[in-house]
Amino acid sequence: MGAAAAPADAAQLGRLRWRCRRGMQELDVLLGGWLDAHWRSASAAQRAAFAELLEQQDPDLWAWCTGRSAAPRSDWQALIDDFRARAAH
Repeated sequence: MGAAAAPADAAQLGRLRWRCRRGMQELDVLLGGWLDAHWRSASAAQRAAFAELLEQQDPDLWAWCTGRSAAPRSDWQALIDDFRARAAH
């Protein structure tokens, strides 16, 4: 089962990586950076929230990431806070 799970996980990661490619390079860096740094260790809830966050429109994501407005869900806001903390370093 472990051998079958690895290709499935790699395929899912590839799909997510593609979805992290946005119309703004800044969002690409924030989203892709979190994917690279945290996906493998993220909880199932964090993974689900991240995948759902990727369905949002770029202007909304950018407003949340720049702090101009707060994300409508606390799990999304937690991810965005992490994006921002990583970008500050």
